[in-house]
Amino acid sequence: MTTIPHEATAVLVVDMQRAFFDNNDSLGRSGVDVTPLRAAIPGTKRLIADARAAGVPVIFTRYVYHDGMVDFGPIRGVKAQDRVASNSLGAGEPEIEIIDELAPLPGEIVIDKSRPSAFYGTRLEPVLTGLGIRNLVICGVTTNICVETTARDAGQRDYGTYVVRDAVAEFTAERNHYALFAIDWSFGETVTLDEVEASWGVATAHAESRDYAVV
Repeated sequence: MTTIPHEATAVLVVDMQRAFFDNNDSLGRSGVDVTPLRAAIPGTKRLIADARAAGVPVIFTRYVYHDGMVDFGPIRGVKAQDRVASNSLGAGEPEIEIIDELAPLPGEIVIDKSRPSAFYGTRLEPVLTGLGIRNLVICGVTTNICVETTARDAGQRDYGTYVVRDAVAEFTAERNHYALFAIDWSFGETVTLDEVEASWGVATAHAESRDYAVV
């Protein structure tokens, strides 16, 4: 069983936003079925409750493009053109907000980014330095893109990097598996919620989190 540090540690909740869970929003309308990603919600909810109970800071990220989509990047293909035209994940759109089940508490930090890594072009690293954080426990979506890219960047910066296997999700089981495999191979460790709770000495009876219905 892996022991996850409690001191100098933060939980990083990656991109748990409405657009990644509701097919009525821009990603769903573009033809991407986001339903599989809802598998990350119960575990993430439980992990956030564990962190708050243990006094571990919780930091959220949102995937958000600047006004006018000026930081979208190269527009390759019809789907990208459609996303820009629809202001997908654009600033001010309701779909960029973190889902109600996981709403940040007053004072909890939200980092906006426009690339998969939570480190690239953001204030995350100065925030972690200011808080004295040297270990990150990462959850969210998607395992293969934003979670893995963030974990790689964290590992390369010598943060203790822990990705919670039962608090992430991907569009396919194969992509989920290989992303976690890559993280374990070189950039960090994958752990379970039970290991986190045992390490932090928090009660495991977060019934409201465990029983949340995924629809």
